[in-house]
Formats: sequence, structure tokens, C-alpha cells
Amino acid sequence: MVDRSIPPAPKPYKQNQQNKSSANTTKKHTVKKVQKNLKKRQGKILTHNSQKGTKSVLHQKNKAKTTSARRGSHLASIVAIAVLLGSVGLIAGFAWVSIELILNPDKVTWLNQLIPTWVKFSFNSTEQPQSLDEIQINLTKQGWMAGEILPLKANPTEAFVLPVLKQRANCQSNCKDVVEVRVYQRSHNLELQSKPEKYYNLMAKLPVTGLEESFVLNPLVNANSERQGSSTLLPVSEVGRFDGDTPSPGIWFYLQGKRTSGTNAIAYGYIVHYNPERSHLQLMLSWTSPSGKLPEWRQVTGSGAKELVVDQTVGFEPQLRVYQAKPIEFILNPVQLEEVSLQSPALNDSAYQNALLIARSGLWTPAWEWLQFISKKRQGKMPAAAQAQIDLIRLHSQFTKTQADTTWVSPSQQVLADLIDGRWEKALQVFEASPQNAQEITTLLKADAGRLWSRVEAALQVNPHRSEVQAWGALILAVQYGHERTNSFLKEQTKLSQESFAYIQSLLAQQLQINPTHPSRIIGSVQAIAAVNPTDWWQPNFAETQKIEKQAWYQVQVSAFHNGKRWLYSPFANLNSNKTSSIKSFWQSLGFSSDPDIEIVVWLASGEQQIVTATVKGIRLRNTELQLLVAVDEKIPQDDSNAMQPSPLALTSEALEWVQPSPITLEQLYQQNGLRVKVILPTVWRLLQTSGQLPPGEIPSFPQMLQKLGYWPVQEIDLTGNGKSETVVTISTEAIKSLHQTSDEDQEQQPQQSRPRTIILSDTGKIIYTDFSNNSVQFLTAIAKLSTADSLTLLVENANTYRLKRWSEKNQRFE
Repeated sequence: MVDRSIPPAPKPYKQNQQNKSSANTTKKHTVKKVQKNLKKRQGKILTHNSQKGTKSVLHQKNKAKTTSARRGSHLASIVAIAVLLGSVGLIAGFAWVSIELILNPDKVTWLNQLIPTWVKFSFNSTEQPQSLDEIQINLTKQGWMAGEILPLKANPTEAFVLPVLKQRANCQSNCKDVVEVRVYQRSHNLELQSKPEKYYNLMAKLPVTGLEESFVLNPLVNANSERQGSSTLLPVSEVGRFDGDTPSPGIWFYLQGKRTSGTNAIAYGYIVHYNPERSHLQLMLSWTSPSGKLPEWRQVTGSGAKELVVDQTVGFEPQLRVYQAKPIEFILNPVQLEEVSLQSPALNDSAYQNALLIARSGLWTPAWEWLQFISKKRQGKMPAAAQAQIDLIRLHSQFTKTQADTTWVSPSQQVLADLIDGRWEKALQVFEASPQNAQEITTLLKADAGRLWSRVEAALQVNPHRSEVQAWGALILAVQYGHERTNSFLKEQTKLSQESFAYIQSLLAQQLQINPTHPSRIIGSVQAIAAVNPTDWWQPNFAETQKIEKQAWYQVQVSAFHNGKRWLYSPFANLNSNKTSSIKSFWQSLGFSSDPDIEIVVWLASGEQQIVTATVKGIRLRNTELQLLVAVDEKIPQDDSNAMQPSPLALTSEALEWVQPSPITLEQLYQQNGLRVKVILPTVWRLLQTSGQLPPGEIPSFPQMLQKLGYWPVQEIDLTGNGKSETVVTISTEAIKSLHQTSDEDQEQQPQQSRPRTIILSDTGKIIYTDFSNNSVQFLTAIAKLSTADSLTLLVENANTYRLKRWSEKNQRFE
């Protein structure tokens, strides 16, 4: 081991000198070499630093390129995967479509709606090609039948529309309803070309339902109408194609049904469009026409294309709905019907807006004349939408001007035509011509449901200075609401001159002289009263009536009355007679100013009717009940203990008309309409079981029921106004007893006889009225027709009070 703590001994001096010289030489070389190396190293260091900076920049760039390359690689991978998956999906989709085209072509009919026409697939849209005989056979299997074919092309064997019909049950006339519309096209299948029959593909079909009755009757309905319609569907029975030029593209059809309401033969239905480019059939519009006119394509506006015009005119009131065919971006059906409406003015101009205001109220000619002036001022440069509104108003004005230019025999018709056309002064001349004219025109004004008054309001709104319009407003208010309301109206007319005010007062005085009240039409129940408290009643000459010693007093509970415009029914929640002035007006509205007499009908024990004339002395309104105080010379004979007879009935001579259809037996009805009776008998039997008249259990067979009930009397009569007869079944106590198999002892214990009860069944066999109610005892006393009303009325007695029940089409019941 070497000891590294002791340094080595120095070498000899001489040797050191030699070594030193040699070392010096070596040192010089070494220094030079070191310097050279230092320079070289410095150069290397500088070069290295420079290269290091350059390498750093290059490194960053390379790193970024690497990252970008990696991202691009990932994105390319994703795209590749997406393309691969999409390709697989497309291949699978094409495979599925190919299989369906072979096996179930009806499931891929949507292809023809998405691809151009020149590459359409030639396959049947819903079923294999069929001949006409096969089509009819298949329809028959579904309980349908084929209607009359409508050709789509010049050659009817190439393409046609086929209405599909269904026979309505329990129907005797016009019983085939359209339930579907189909379009067929000649099949070009090569395999079928050689066969003698022609085969067709079903290209499109459209299910068809009826229209709601409320929509069909809507043009006939006003705010005060009692006949609002219902949600009952009215069927369509005819399909037709519009003749002449119609807007393109496509082919236009109409579906039509018919319905009678009063004196109106209404036509209604749908507008249908077929787009042969996409084999698409679509309902475009529902329509109704009270005059029974079909819609027609005609030139109305300045658009260059024909418009669809639906005529909803009622009497003197024109109502023409105009629809324009407008293009839309919808691949299946590139057209829609858009109505020309007056609700939103198409021009931002106050004069134009006022013209539309009076047009909407029905003053078509004044509006048209105003619009002509505006158009001339603008040198005829009107927007297309504004021009369409102007042309719509012109169309109505032509109608009203023609009516006003006609010479009418009736003064009321002449005045109505003049007022509708805005000829206020001319109408006043007819009113002033004679007292007879004034009386007839007053009746017209009293019956107005608001159409004339709306014209007055609109005319005064745009021009409050017109005294002739103010005069007609005063005449309408006076006859409908009394002179207090009229005076208030005249005070509100700030632009009314003294001269015009005096003239209007003279017209009102002329109106007063002709006794504007209407005949009294009242129905109610009667109750005797022992004494009369004068403060409980309002009447004009109570002091004089007290002088008559032998008078007997009765109270009439009013069930319904006619106020000159329409029938009102108890309870009378909207009547107000707090003030004496309003009571006086109310006395007039009841018709007592012209005729205060009322008849009281009493049924005697023999079943005969006795009629006693009474005089109305007073009226009062307690809560929602309207009561009359009447007096007769002698007390009315009445047997309250006789349950077989109705209670006394009060009515005026012009209130109603009794309706008594000839009765037949159920057996006779079965001979006429066996299907109806087969529905009626089980229904009646179950009702008698439910009401406790018959024991529960299985109902007998139809022959057994017909044997037991065949002699029961029935009446066939239209009570709902739908043009079909309802069946009124009258059931006596003896008839029900005969259905019970009881001993003589049980029969002796049964209660005494009571009045017959009634069941009413609809044309479909549904019960729509019954006296067999568990909640109360009621009896159908009679069937009547109220004056001024279209439909019939049931007079029903309940707890000695009479109620009128009329068919509500909206609620589908008597109420």
C-alpha cells in the first residue's frame, strides 16, 4: 500500500536544469498549442451557441409540425371511421330499401315524394295493381262501394279519381256518404300488359269525415240566434272536379253535402287538391254556402290568376269569401289557399283604414267609393295585397248596388236594401212616405239583430256630422230600447245641429203614432191567489181594477216569452226592472201595450179542455222569476185531486201552435222500418228496468217484445231539426201493468192510474228524452211550435210548473 500522506523526494538539480530547458521549449509549444486550441475552442463555442439557438428554433418548429401531423392523423382516422360507418349505413339502407321494394313496396312509397319525377319508381303506393273488378270486390269486403269515376286525363282509362262510399245505417234516402277519395293510375307493369283487363296502381288516398253542423250553419247564426248548431258531423255525398281553367300546378276537386235549415238549402263540403308530380292528395279548405251554391274559380283581383269564391250570402247581406292560390315551399303540395281578409289593412294610410272599417261593418259601396278616390290619388299604384282588398270590396259593392237599384214592392225590403248600400237619405224618404210604410219599417228595425246598428256606428265613427245616419240610429234605439236610450244617444252626438235634432224628434213622434209594440207571446203556469197586495205589483191602472167586485185573481209563472226579437226562457237572470221607467219599457216588451189578454187552459175530469180569457193587470220580477197578475170574471173550475189531468196552462193566442202527428203502433212502425224497431224495443225495455218499472234480468227475445209492446202508440216527428224523424213512445200505466205477471190480489194493491209517460228516441235509437226519471216526476204535456221559431218545442210539466224544452244542437239534448 502506498502512503499518500508523504510527498515524493525532489530530483537532482542538474537534471532539473536540463529538464527545465526542455520544459521551456515544450512550454512554448504548449502555449502556442493552448492558444491555438483556445481560439479553436472559442470558435467552436461560438459555433456551438449559434447552432444551439438554431437547433432550438428548429426543434420548436419540428415539435409543432409533429403535433399538427398527429392531429391530422387523428382527424383523418375519425373521418375514415365516419366514412366507413356511413358507407356501412348507406349499404345497409340501400339493402333494406331493395328488400322492401321486392317484398313490401308499400312501405317505401315515400321515395317517390323525395326524388325527381324522371327517376320515380313505378310501384303501387298501397297495394298490388288491381283491375276495376278487383277494386270493387275489395271495397265490398270493407263494407264500402265505388262511386262515379272522375277522369284525370283526356283518356279516362289512364288515371282517375274514385270516390269511396258507405251506406248509412237506418236511412231511406240520400244514404251514401263519401268516406274516402282515391286516385288510381294505369299500371305499366309489363307482366300485366298482356292481360285483357286494365290494371291500376293506387297512387293516393284521402280519408273523408263530415263537417260539424256548427260550421255549416255559421253564416246563418248571429249573436241572438237560438240555433247555434252542434258538433254533429254532417256527411258529404258527392265528389266533383272543377270545370274550366284552375290555378296550376295540380288538379282541383270539391266534395259536397247538402242540408236544409228552415228555408235555406245549404251546400257545404271541402276543396281538395291533387299534385300528380308527387301523387299527393290533400284537403285544402272547408266551405259552406247558405244559398246552396258551389264554390267557383273566377277572376276577382288583379293578380292575373283566378281566385276561389265561396258565396255565403244570406238574404240582403252579401258575404263572399275569396281565396287566392299562393305558392309555398312544400315538396308534396307546393300551393295553398289564402283568404283575402279585411281585418288587417294592407296600406298604412288613415283614409284607407277608415274605408276598411266601414266595409267590415257592411257599408260596401261607400267604402268602394272612398277607395276609388284613394287609388286615383296614388295614380293606381297600389300594393298587391291592398289591391286584393279593394277588389273584394268592389265585388260586394256590385251586389248591394244591384239590390238598392231594384224597385221593391215591400217598403221594408226597399229600406233594407238602401241601408245596406249606405243610401241613408233615400231610406228616410221611404219611411216618411206614409204611416203604413213607417209601421212596416219599424217592425223591420225591431227585428234587426245588430247588422243595421253596426253600420250606423261605423258611419258615425268616420263622419260624426251626418244627421241622416244619426236619425236612423235614433229610430233603431227607440224601437228596440225605448226613448230614454234614444235621448242619451242624441245627447252624445256633439256634432248634431239644432235643426237636425228637431227633424229627428219629428221622426220619433211619427214612429210613436204607429204603436210599435209586437203581439204578446207568453207561456206559463197558473196558480190561484186569495188576495192582492198593490205594492207587490207594477201595473198601469191598478185602482180601476180594484173596483170590480167579482174578479178572481191568479198568478202566472212565466216559462217563456218573446220580446219582439227572440224567445227568452226561465230563469230570467238578465232581466232588470228596478226602475219604474224600465218596468214601463218592460211592459211594452211583453206586448201588453197592444193586447193585455191571456188565455188559461184547464183540463176537465172528462179530458176536455176549457179555455178562459183573463186580463193581465200587473207584473213583477222576483230574483230570476217573472210573474204576472191576471184577473178573470169568474173563478176557474179546477180539480187538483185529479192526477190524470195536467195543471192549468196560461198562454197568449199567438204564442204557439199545437203539433199532433198521427199516432201508429210499434207493430205498424215495424212494417215500415224494421231496423229501427229492432233497436227501439231493447232500449225501451232496459229503460223500464233501470227506472224500476220492470224487474231486472234478461230481456226477452225480439219476437216476444214485439208481441208484448206491439200495440203501444208511437209518433214519428222531427224534433231536432236534422231532417230525420224521432220516435215518440207514449206509455200508459195500464201498458206497464200488462208486462207484470201478477195475481188479481197483487193488481188490487197496485197504485191508482196516473198520467201516461213519454220516451223519445233519436233516428239512431238513442234515448234523448224520458219521463221516467229517478230524480223528479215530469210529464210531456204536448208538442208545439213556437211562433217565429223553426224547431219544435216540448211542453213539459214538472211540479205543477210548465217548462219549454227545445233541442240544443250544441249540447245534444232537450233543455
